[in-house]
Amino acid sequence: MKTELTELLGIEYPIIQGGMAWVAEYHLAAAVSEAGGLGLIGAANAPADWVRDQVRQVKKLTDKPFGVNIMLMSPYADEVAKVIVEEGVPVVTTGAGDPEKYMKMWKDAGVKIIPVVASVALARRMERCGADAVVAEGTESGGHIGETTTLVLVPQVVDAVSIPVIAAGGIADGRGIAAAFMLGAKGVQMGTHFVATEECHVHQNYKDMILKAKDIDTRVTGRTTGHPVRALRNQMTKEYLKKEAEGASFEELEQLTLGGLRRAVVDGDVKTGSVMSGQSAGLVKEQMTCAQLIQKLVKETDALLKGTAFYE
Repeated sequence: MKTELTELLGIEYPIIQGGMAWVAEYHLAAAVSEAGGLGLIGAANAPADWVRDQVRQVKKLTDKPFGVNIMLMSPYADEVAKVIVEEGVPVVTTGAGDPEKYMKMWKDAGVKIIPVVASVALARRMERCGADAVVAEGTESGGHIGETTTLVLVPQVVDAVSIPVIAAGGIADGRGIAAAFMLGAKGVQMGTHFVATEECHVHQNYKDMILKAKDIDTRVTGRTTGHPVRALRNQMTKEYLKKEAEGASFEELEQLTLGGLRRAVVDGDVKTGSVMSGQSAGLVKEQMTCAQLIQKLVKETDALLKGTAFYE
């Protein structure tokens, strides 16, 4: 499964694990990288020292390439951006903001830069600024989402830029990966399926909810506030959507979700917590190790694409 992406990042398979806040910490990132994909640490709103420690822990567990996802709205973004350089992180992915002011510093240090985009315009801008690749993320994803589906976003981004495009949103098996290649992507990013792996240190209640999820079990809250978030339906999403329909203020709605992801991930509160998940949860049926999952994905993709020119 050699593609432009595997060459660019020095990885075995063109599979990236999503940099999910509170979920993507060093155990998961190291396991994915060790298994031949690209593991990511999700920096989210964490301070720079936490990120530095996570990076060092990953390096103790694997000598393979890995990355850090920076949420650019974080109050610590400036400091975390420097940690990437100081600690010799090979790859950075970015979300929730504009990475342009850090690009030169990262480029000079030889860091590969992969912004997550939800539109053609942003993909073009990121290419102009020097991005090495982009993740085109469809609305099927978990967490903060755009409006365009993966199926229509990916080919339009592929047509618009000359750098490698990574497809994300709704991909959980070899069929999804094969489809992404057909759309012109050079790799995929997956989040939800990796949450349900053995090495992911989220509460078992969170994993069980993904494993039991059906096709219709995700909800999008916050469309009216301009901050849409996809999560599995529970007491919190039901209350949120009811209040949202009644025209509740942004502040009132925020109170419902404040600390919600932490409650779900750490405490296992899957009733009032925010169980962020993509629509692909309905495809995730068993808990396995990262190595088993990646081998399963590769085998399924190989079987579908054998004899085609989509990857060498």
